[in-house]
Amino acid sequence: MAELRHSSSLGSRASSSPTTRDGDASPLLSENQLDDDDDRDRHSPKDRDRPLWSHFHYLCSFYKDDVRVPPQNSRISLFFLFFLALVGLITIFSVVYKLNSPYLCKKYGIVLHCPHVKESFSLWENPYLATTSWKPCAERRHGVISELPPENETNGYIFIHAEGGLNQQRIAICNAVAVAKVMNATLILPVLKQDQIWKDQTKFEDIFDVDHFIDYLKDDVRIVRDIPDWFTDKSELFTSIRRTVKNIPKYAPAEFYIDNVLPRIKEKKIMALKPFVDRLGYDNVPPEINRLRCRVNYHALKFLPDVEQMADLLASRMRNRTGSSNPYMALHLRFEKGMVGLSFCDFVGTREEKAKMAEYRQKEWPRRYKNGSHLWQLALQKRKEGRCPLEPGEVAVILRAMGYPKETQIYVASGQVYGGQNRMAPLRNMFPNLVTKEELATKEELDSFRKHVTSLAALDFLVCLKSDVFVMTHGGNFAKLIIGARRYMGHRLKSIKPDKGLMSKSFGDPYMGWAPFVEDDVVTHQTRTGLPEETFPNYDLWENPLTPCMCKA
Repeated sequence: MAELRHSSSLGSRASSSPTTRDGDASPLLSENQLDDDDDRDRHSPKDRDRPLWSHFHYLCSFYKDDVRVPPQNSRISLFFLFFLALVGLITIFSVVYKLNSPYLCKKYGIVLHCPHVKESFSLWENPYLATTSWKPCAERRHGVISELPPENETNGYIFIHAEGGLNQQRIAICNAVAVAKVMNATLILPVLKQDQIWKDQTKFEDIFDVDHFIDYLKDDVRIVRDIPDWFTDKSELFTSIRRTVKNIPKYAPAEFYIDNVLPRIKEKKIMALKPFVDRLGYDNVPPEINRLRCRVNYHALKFLPDVEQMADLLASRMRNRTGSSNPYMALHLRFEKGMVGLSFCDFVGTREEKAKMAEYRQKEWPRRYKNGSHLWQLALQKRKEGRCPLEPGEVAVILRAMGYPKETQIYVASGQVYGGQNRMAPLRNMFPNLVTKEELATKEELDSFRKHVTSLAALDFLVCLKSDVFVMTHGGNFAKLIIGARRYMGHRLKSIKPDKGLMSKSFGDPYMGWAPFVEDDVVTHQTRTGLPEETFPNYDLWENPLTPCMCKA
């Protein structure tokens, strides 16, 4: 990783010292002394050619022997000279240190070595006083009589396909419940659509506890497991245009559903909404609807007991890897080939690697790739803006600068890292206690989860959620859902969101030494650890549930 190279020693640089002008009158001589002809005669041309240190010696002897100078003035002058000399020495040492300070970390082949940083007492949790002002308040209300009409008296039925990976599907389910509430409709249990990347055919009941889901929301929305028996042509719901609402804009307000979708549901009685990715806004819906989405996300959607139990077992093993109780960090490392390619960022590598990545991008995203001539400038701009995934080596340097020691236990949630072991080497060398679920569990323990890729993703999700410190390296639904859930649990658990723009600037600065980098890293991320944060227009509810879903303690 070229950005983290060790700069060559600059101590041998030639530097010119400022020359002193001979014959200048000493600022320590009084006006009377300057006017004294006898004193002027004492300074012969030979004396004026003496070096500066001899003049200093002369002045000292002059004040010592001349009875006309009060002792107090002599002491003040000597102190002043001593002070100037001390300032000069400090300045010289400071310049020499900066010229010879190592550039971040030394790199030997694929191995990084960074200086040691003193471990902070707040490494593993957020300050207590900063985390006690808010509490969760989106749970089910007890003792409230439901005003929901019976299933057959609602305005109709809605059906959705939850597309994408596990976490995108989770968001779609939360939005479907909210939309059903807005329109006073009955929700048919969502279908988890087969993902084109993972080729997974998991059903809702294969990953989530259906009974708990329906029961927990029984006072908010009518939910049924399947399409009603009286609707005989079920295939029509998946294929017929007459049964599908397709014109829903992204982040649509609640009024859009009432004005445009509800009339069609009343007419047809059953309608499918698709596509349904991000089809409900955040700040353009009533607060109680956002609170309902949090209720679904944090309380109603529970994984099956066997998934929860396996995740608890993995988390327990992480906390006891040293033979006694220890905290652990969870790292969501997004540096798979697909993510690197989609980012269109430039990363260090051989010519062969870069050529293969260019071919891959041209094949997968031909419209964005075009002829490739504009990509270099685009990559530079994205890196400056902090829109590139962090490389494993960059993550290692950031964590070490924060003060995390070599012994830190780290659980890695990641797909196959682009570049393989060579790319992972800097991170693994600096933090050798790096494990995945495959290393924590036996093959037999994981076999029952392998038939559904979504189940394996759920294990990663829960182990990260239970960690003492969670670190994300790039955006995405997985990271923001975990950060949001940890905030909802009370802000006590640290969730680090690196400032990739600032870190990129530091990595690219050839004069950035280790000490100023550590200071920038620590100060910058003091407020990026999942602390309470006021919401703002167009905020992301899943990453920051503060205002609609939490109350003042």
